[in-house]
Amino acid sequence: MLAGSVKAVMFDFSGTLFRIEPTEDWLRAVVTDAGVDLPEAELAACAALLEEAGALPGGASPRRLPARLEPLWRERDLSPEQHRAAYTALTREVPLPSAELADALYERHRIPAAWRPYPDTAATLVALRERGIPVAVVSNIGWDLRPVFRAHGFDRFVDAYVLSFEHGVQKPDPRLFRVACEALGTAPADVLMVGDDAVADTGAAALGCPVRLVEHLPVEQRPSGLASALGPLGPLGLL
Repeated sequence: MLAGSVKAVMFDFSGTLFRIEPTEDWLRAVVTDAGVDLPEAELAACAALLEEAGALPGGASPRRLPARLEPLWRERDLSPEQHRAAYTALTREVPLPSAELADALYERHRIPAAWRPYPDTAATLVALRERGIPVAVVSNIGWDLRPVFRAHGFDRFVDAYVLSFEHGVQKPDPRLFRVACEALGTAPADVLMVGDDAVADTGAAALGCPVRLVEHLPVEQRPSGLASALGPLGPLGLL
């Protein structure tokens, strides 16, 4: 029943179509580029502290958020400045081998090489395009993710990008989803939202959009989450 009524699909970005690299890989890439000699045991320990702090955008949320950072954290995706300030502040909660690494770590997470598509992302986007179903990416984010899609060859499958920092509105605010539905030229009731956040992404339901959730897991642990969420609309539905 759902497949027949869906005329367009909105996807979240991080944890839905792509996943950020593991924290150890993130840190290793930056210290290597900086020429910092960090033994593996120390690197692993530092990476664990960064993960606990929630310093990696797209990774785990902070386990203990300092009270002074709570307001910034809540509104981190409203502007590039707030996003950078929030995450570099969390990074600086961790004793790093070099203080300069905080900015380098932030820059690293924005490059396409730091992002890995889920195993069924390509097939899912191809299947939707073959069915003539337009796609929008709706993301709470503080930077332009379009280069990530271009670098991985997926940009040609995306009809619209609706990013929180470009509109000054964060999910679950229905206004962001409304912008996406208007960009797709489709009534909300006919637009499926697929995301991984049971709070942020279900904001689309306030407009009448059906919502399907996938698990925010490492790429190797979720080989067919998108296909399962989309059902007959997904790549397996074409078989």
